[in-house]
Amino acid sequence: MKDLQFNRHRRLRQSETMRALVRETHLRKEDLIYPLFVVEGENIKNVVPSMPGVYHISLDNLQAEMDEVVSLGIKSIILFGVPAEKDELGKQAYHDHGIVQEATRFVKERYPDLVIIADTCLCQYTSHGHCGIVKDGKVLNDETLDLLAKTAVSQAEAGADIIAPSNMMDGFVAAIRHGLDEAGYHDVPIMSYAVKYSSSFYGPFRDAAHSTPQFGDRRTYQMDPANRMEALREAQSDMEEGADFLIVKPALSYLDIMREVKDRFNAPVVAYNVSGEYSMVKAAAQNGWVNEQEIVMEKLTSMKRAGADLIITYFAKDVANWLS
Repeated sequence: MKDLQFNRHRRLRQSETMRALVRETHLRKEDLIYPLFVVEGENIKNVVPSMPGVYHISLDNLQAEMDEVVSLGIKSIILFGVPAEKDELGKQAYHDHGIVQEATRFVKERYPDLVIIADTCLCQYTSHGHCGIVKDGKVLNDETLDLLAKTAVSQAEAGADIIAPSNMMDGFVAAIRHGLDEAGYHDVPIMSYAVKYSSSFYGPFRDAAHSTPQFGDRRTYQMDPANRMEALREAQSDMEEGADFLIVKPALSYLDIMREVKDRFNAPVVAYNVSGEYSMVKAAAQNGWVNEQEIVMEKLTSMKRAGADLIITYFAKDVANWLS
């Protein structure tokens, strides 16, 4: 054995301090974006049945939630609205006093330095549950763009720092950028859901947002999970239309796509650690099958390693607490 030559990689794994010294990928509190589901009404803080630890929260209970978020060192939230009324055109999405607009004003007044991201879509607000105008059973692309731009402008007027359109209509970034610029919001960036697959991992979110389609599915506008080049075309289009961030959703099953997006485009990449990914870990942890902290930290680190600059995750509060 004395003449045997080989590399001793274990030299750099001898202790926790040595491993920390050479660690290549780091997860920080500043990387986390915490999703919130705000609802109309009073004295509401109801757990989402399929998402333990995630709540529907009314404005009168939002103060305590935000105090906790800020005290943990989380710098950014993304707001999803659940309106009391729905209609075919999703009018509450772009109403001046819509739930996301009101929540934005509420939070911004109390925490002006917190970055508020507004999810810009229609599915939570339409009676049919689709992300656009529907005629004869078909989701109309171009007619929907005006409503999306109108929604984005109303959210910016309410104080949103970032607009995050998630609808996957063709041309949505261009329409929203034009609408924001025309309204004088040149400095409000767009965090585009550029790569959004038609995924089975969205079930618990639809429970939380009350956004399950009332007919059909979203495969005509969300992407086929089998496709790779399509993702790059979508990201390219959004960059050309004026996107400032690129979201890859879901994250865990599409780490290969995330790496390619990061390598090809000069923009911050955002991983969306979606509801199904969250709920499966929660269920396994509650049954004692996995160590929740260890598995969450491992999977979020894998997203950073794959190229994510930021991570939207329902685990944000837990992770911030663990990092402390």
